[in-house]
Amino acid sequence: MEQISAFDIFKIGVGPSSSHTMGPWVAALMFLEQTRGNKIIDIRVKLYGSLAKTGRGHGTDIAVMLGLMGYDPKSIKTKKINKYINSVDKNCLLEINRTYSVPFIPQENIEFIYKNLPGHPNALTFIAHLEDGERVEETYYSVGGGFVQREGNNVSGTEDHSAIFPYPVSSEDDLRKWLRKTGLSISEIVLQNELTLRSKEDIDKGLLLIWETMCACIHKGCHSKGVLPGGLDVERRAHRFNDKLLNGVHTKDINDWMNLIKVVNPSFSNVVNWISCFALAVNEENAAFGRVVTAPTNGAAGVIPSILMLFMCFYPNKGDKDVIRFLLTASEIGSLFKKGSTISAAMGGCQAEIGVSSAMAAAGLTECMGGTPEQVLIAAEIAMEHHLGLTCDPINGLVQVPCIERNTMGAMKAFTACQIALTSDPSKAKVSLDNVIKTMKQTALDMNDKYKETSEGGLAINVSVVVPEC
Repeated sequence: MEQISAFDIFKIGVGPSSSHTMGPWVAALMFLEQTRGNKIIDIRVKLYGSLAKTGRGHGTDIAVMLGLMGYDPKSIKTKKINKYINSVDKNCLLEINRTYSVPFIPQENIEFIYKNLPGHPNALTFIAHLEDGERVEETYYSVGGGFVQREGNNVSGTEDHSAIFPYPVSSEDDLRKWLRKTGLSISEIVLQNELTLRSKEDIDKGLLLIWETMCACIHKGCHSKGVLPGGLDVERRAHRFNDKLLNGVHTKDINDWMNLIKVVNPSFSNVVNWISCFALAVNEENAAFGRVVTAPTNGAAGVIPSILMLFMCFYPNKGDKDVIRFLLTASEIGSLFKKGSTISAAMGGCQAEIGVSSAMAAAGLTECMGGTPEQVLIAAEIAMEHHLGLTCDPINGLVQVPCIERNTMGAMKAFTACQIALTSDPSKAKVSLDNVIKTMKQTALDMNDKYKETSEGGLAINVSVVVPEC
């Protein structure tokens, strides 16, 4: 049974896409490991399928170069990304692992091939010639959420999980079995599994760092103006929301800002507006190659932070304890979707990203609002049920239109799903979470490929936008 940690579902990285940016970036780092100890004298990269069709808009070529340069998406200084890439363009040299340089012209050394490889629509191949005369070729699949699979190997997240979880879960039925046997909550079940991988102190520290990163992303997005990169001339809007809701009052830091949000006109209308503001802020940062957390993907990175920030600002809570409960619960729902269906838009359309993130957020909020485990599962089911069939049709291959606004819609559905679940009798539910995961998988298989992150259908072809060449 595949074991997925909360820290595989929530990964700190760089926008705009977990499958098209972070995945290829991780694959490049993995390839460096494959060639460690041998000097590369020439390297070429082939991007296939969806990675080719929307790769430029998603920054796939940039991610591959940064990975080959040895930068870690968790820690790279995002403000310097343009500097690093401009240096490659200007000097026609790529610094391998920040150690030595090889000739490299991006337009020639990175090839975009529109056909799919059999393993997955998101495929890339690295071909390197080494100083000792050896030729190394490896193919990787970016399977969604930053997860990467080397051809011939099992899917890997960011960690190797050799320990056996005490409560293995591959379906809602499995989870319900452990809930009945133990009397634990969903977050407590997940915690017991996580304890086989790391200490309680490290779990808490890691999850709070994820939340800190989410908060910083929201705060930065709410205070950044201008136009997003890529040529669509999409204007940032979160800062306008923020200024209007706070009546133009400025704060000195993130803590003061959050405290002000709590007291300035906490009417229902304003609270709902904050949900949209928070979600817009995250995905505007994501579109600008900012620091984000996959939740479970970058394209859907705004849903969970917006709902968790809503809870922390406007509802009675236990501070860090509730943050941890929320993230543990949400991660288990994301894990179920990954195991039973997909979290890759290239495989399942946007239902696999916004839909899954909405289900995760609904579940986390319901547990923190005092819902029973059964109500938590109902909330996740309701949220996904009303995203079934959602297509992925990014205009010009950029994670901007309609992607940014879709995060606000996913967040609102998560909030609504929670409210419905909290007033529902689980014994009368007609649809189970396992039912909806199965249905989502079937829907993904039936969906035309042009609606799966290829920019070959939907808004991507019905909205005419002229983007100037670089």
